[in-house]
Amino acid sequence: MMNWQDQLRQFRDENPDLPEGPADLPEEQSEKPAQKGRVDIIMERKGRAGKTATLIAGWELPDADLLDVAATLKKKLGTGGSARGGDILIQGDRRQDVLRALTEMGIKARII
Repeated sequence: MMNWQDQLRQFRDENPDLPEGPADLPEEQSEKPAQKGRVDIIMERKGRAGKTATLIAGWELPDADLLDVAATLKKKLGTGGSARGGDILIQGDRRQDVLRALTEMGIKARII
């Protein structure tokens, strides 16, 4: 009966294309372009039948990255929202929560 080290050695001999360890694995390119400037967090009621919404404006990100940030915010806050026209809209008056979440994500923000 072979021990596990001998079995592993035999398996690697039969499959030479396998990486040796974690250092040999291809690196994932998960770096996204960072937000360079500061974003503004605004509470808005106009055109919403009296309902409040938190608007995050001033993004310098491509639309795909903006959608990712919006999805992350919505998941962290447990609320609905959308990303359109270079802005992120979060349902309800969540200014403090949005500021806290953006700060945790490493994005500079201020409440207006």
